[in-house]
Amino acid sequence: MQPVVGAAAMSFGIVSVAVHLLGHEVFSLVWLALGIVTWVALVVVIAGRFVLDRPRLVRESRTPAALTGVAATTVLGTRLALLGWTPIAAAALVAGVIAWLVLMPSVLRGWTVPAVGAGFLLCVATQGVAVLGATLSSTAGRPWLIVPSTALFVVGLGCYVAVLRWFPPNQLLLGAGDHWVAAGALAISALAAGRIVLAVDAAGWTGWTVYLPHVAIAIELAELAAYVLLVCCELRRPRLSFDLRRWSTVFPLGMTSVAAMTVGTATGVSALHSAGRVLVWPAVVVGTIMLVASVRHLWGIARPA
Repeated sequence: MQPVVGAAAMSFGIVSVAVHLLGHEVFSLVWLALGIVTWVALVVVIAGRFVLDRPRLVRESRTPAALTGVAATTVLGTRLALLGWTPIAAAALVAGVIAWLVLMPSVLRGWTVPAVGAGFLLCVATQGVAVLGATLSSTAGRPWLIVPSTALFVVGLGCYVAVLRWFPPNQLLLGAGDHWVAAGALAISALAAGRIVLAVDAAGWTGWTVYLPHVAIAIELAELAAYVLLVCCELRRPRLSFDLRRWSTVFPLGMTSVAAMTVGTATGVSALHSAGRVLVWPAVVVGTIMLVASVRHLWGIARPA
């Protein structure tokens, strides 16, 4: 349950960012509220494990799915930073960094092959910290955050390449939803690059990371190609039955739109920004379907027989 709750919180948070970038602020705040409530539920689940079943918590901390907490915290923190809630966003960054430092060694020690889609959370969690750091660099006027954010961006790319080596292609046809994280990890990598470019421009660091805009565009184009490939795989082998792991599909859908809009803005490629605006709506639709289906599923479990 912990990975599912974390994936849902990530999804709500990124859809909130996507809708915000379109200018629908009230709608965005609704998704943010859902994300915060879900994040609190995640904290309660983890705290319950710590008090009542610590061995299980330790076992779960050795799986990539444990990193959903890091990703959820940093994605929601990014949305709060865009709202101007700097102290809370900074607290989210600190919490995300601490959790990342604690969980990454544990996950790497427990690593098994072949990898499934959840394995790409190594990249997602790392880039999530980079995105929040770069965002706070701009919104809070802390240009020094650009340096560690760029370092984490590079580490995140290394994580993606490493996981991709062990990711069997047949997962694109067999996965139950988390296979989409293969694209989501590319998308958040592109977003991290785009946010760093914007932070560098805001800081006036001319000549620094001169090639980063080109890197951001290249990653985003690769991610859009992966997005199209995954859509084709879904059409080739539809998986329409309800599965809570589909929350791991909502997050990449939302992240794709945010990354395209951000990279388009940062690099001046208007076509990317326009594509991102269109791609917001599949994320909203699938996210809404998953929200309704999840509520019905949980109600069915809780209702007395």
